[in-house]
Amino acid sequence: MLSVNNLSVQFGKRVLFDEVNVTFTQGNCYGIIGANGAGKSTFLKILSGKQDPTSGHVHLEPGKRMSVLEQDHYAYDDFPVLETVIMGNKTLYSIKKEIDALYADYSDENAEKIGELQVQFEEMDGWNADSEAAALLSNLGIKEDLHYTNVGDLDSKQKVRVLLAQALFGNPDVLIMDEPTNDLDYETITWLENFLANYDNTVIVVSHDRHFLDAVCTHISDIDFGKINHFSGNYTFWYESSQLAARQRAQQNKKAEEKKKELQEFIARFSANVAKSKQATARKKMIEKLNVEEIRPSSRRYPAIIFEREREAGDQILNVEGLTASVDGDLLFKDVDINLNKGDKVVVFSKDSRATTAFYQILNGKQEADAGKYSWGVTTTQSYLPVDNSEFFENDLTLVDWLRQWATTEEEREEVYVRGFLGKMIFSGEEALKTSRVLSGGEKVRCMLSRMMMLRANVLMLDEPTNHLDLESITAFNNSLKNFKGTVLLTTHDHEFAQTVGNRVIELTPSGVIDRYATFDEYMNDAKIKELREKMYSVTV
Repeated sequence: MLSVNNLSVQFGKRVLFDEVNVTFTQGNCYGIIGANGAGKSTFLKILSGKQDPTSGHVHLEPGKRMSVLEQDHYAYDDFPVLETVIMGNKTLYSIKKEIDALYADYSDENAEKIGELQVQFEEMDGWNADSEAAALLSNLGIKEDLHYTNVGDLDSKQKVRVLLAQALFGNPDVLIMDEPTNDLDYETITWLENFLANYDNTVIVVSHDRHFLDAVCTHISDIDFGKINHFSGNYTFWYESSQLAARQRAQQNKKAEEKKKELQEFIARFSANVAKSKQATARKKMIEKLNVEEIRPSSRRYPAIIFEREREAGDQILNVEGLTASVDGDLLFKDVDINLNKGDKVVVFSKDSRATTAFYQILNGKQEADAGKYSWGVTTTQSYLPVDNSEFFENDLTLVDWLRQWATTEEEREEVYVRGFLGKMIFSGEEALKTSRVLSGGEKVRCMLSRMMMLRANVLMLDEPTNHLDLESITAFNNSLKNFKGTVLLTTHDHEFAQTVGNRVIELTPSGVIDRYATFDEYMNDAKIKELREKMYSVTV
């Protein structure tokens, strides 16, 4: 359906893609993965015709329609919401506008033209366009009273949903999406996962959300060494199989028959646990038929994130009594009473991200609460990763000197020691001499993680820790937190992070707190908790 032939992309001396030949077929969902800078977004732009390759070409089967998730959030500010969604099908929208214009200037001469256009419009199911667009908007959390307002009157999170509805509208033959879950809440992401898992046509997506990739992908398309290779299965299957292949490559003395048996057992295990959807049967068959020789190690570099504790904390970790906070007249949460125990790994959750950030800021002495108090256990030490880390990088220090600020002993101040920490976070050689001002968002987060590792706290507080990180760093970070023996307070939009790290969920609402020992999925799928959450957020402040 969509094929890429002899595609090459070069910027100066840097070769991004070298003679790439791949085909994307109907009924499959392809997750495009690759290290930062590998060319994921560039590849999507080339597929959609927004950027030309150095050589080669992209071929879409004649008569097929491609839809692309719009990245410019201001492009449709002057258009009504419902109309913006219908504009996702350019041909249908063009016919609709032409019919409207001919009716506005009606005459016997253009009556025949109107009739011809109406036949085309009916063949494209145009008469149901408004209702289909409205249903998509409602499913994505845009209420009916906003359907006829201009897109420019919406907030940024609502705009994202409108543009997503536009991309999905009209059942496109090829759907291309770059980070579609950004700024979506848990419920909306779940709806999108189910929608795409049962989508009949071709989906090509870039995402850092591993749970999303696992839920929707039939194939992973790996960008590595300037090539793109398809692998059957979802992200977790690709990751674990590449790790297994890397271990096997290191086992030089292991017999080929033993390695093949190990791989076959691995494939069989994944075949028995494929994701829910009508694609599951097809996915299971693809995995079962996979040639073990196709599985190979990745060239990815994974940071070595290891959180150690200077000392073990006692039983009393944190006590919070009657904590209340507001911002700009909006009540974020009130009367929060919680007691953290040793070993708690808490997903701190709220529909309003300002609430969770305020909670962390208060606990770290960065913000005053409206009411209430808190106290840390005397044996605890805390380390905090804020959602906004800009204040840490307002200097011209090299990364070695930057990290040295948190050294507590002479040994830790030694350059060899500091470089060791930076090396674990993939700042090696000359990269360790970069100045902090020139770092990218992902590099800054990796520096902050180096700082946290050096502090050796027994309580970690993390506000949206996966922001700006690539899949490799997110995966390593996730694994580290699962193994951490201390206490964790975590707020994240990364479903896999929340589900695999947390053993307790604390939700902050304007009318109180919900506190349950449960995994994130258990919490979000509990009918009684859903009912309680609706009541807690329905209170008018």
